[in-house]
Amino acid sequence: MKLPQSTALILVDVQQAFLDSRFGERNNPQAESNIARLLAVWRSSGRPIRHVVHDSVEPNSLLRPDSPGNAIQAVAVPNAGEPVYRKHVNSAFIGTKLESDLHRDGIDTVVIVGLTTNHCVSTTARMAGNLGFNTLVVSDATASFASPALDGTLRPAEDVHSAALSDLHGEFATVIDTAEVLKGMGY
Repeated sequence: MKLPQSTALILVDVQQAFLDSRFGERNNPQAESNIARLLAVWRSSGRPIRHVVHDSVEPNSLLRPDSPGNAIQAVAVPNAGEPVYRKHVNSAFIGTKLESDLHRDGIDTVVIVGLTTNHCVSTTARMAGNLGFNTLVVSDATASFASPALDGTLRPAEDVHSAALSDLHGEFATVIDTAEVLKGMGY
């Protein structure tokens, strides 16, 4: 799949908080290195980049704007001129100008990476698909944490991640990996 020059990379919540052990077991420890790799290639190709930051309104959240966990991880710090969208909910499209800015800039294809697969990545991808964007989610540049099922049993992080990606693929987005994205960019 060839990715047009106008394809935007959207980095969702690549924030310090998600490195904190309080979140518990996490899958895909190479997610950040794949994010860094994609970001470097995007920059060198001159393609558009959009950063999204979660500013939690929950009083005890590690993602509160006044918390060190709110900071963007070093692997994904925006360069000057790369737009940053700050949100308070799971979707990068709610309460931000992301959708209008993408349309203004003639972007119809988005590649989504970040944290966490089953929360803000999934919600953003679902909305992107519903809004008519050709949406790709990078499986090995996203990650999830273990999460309780409805019956209280703890679902392993890899199961949570896999289920979230499976629910997106073919319905809201196309799930691909870093190698496929790079191939689509001619790298």
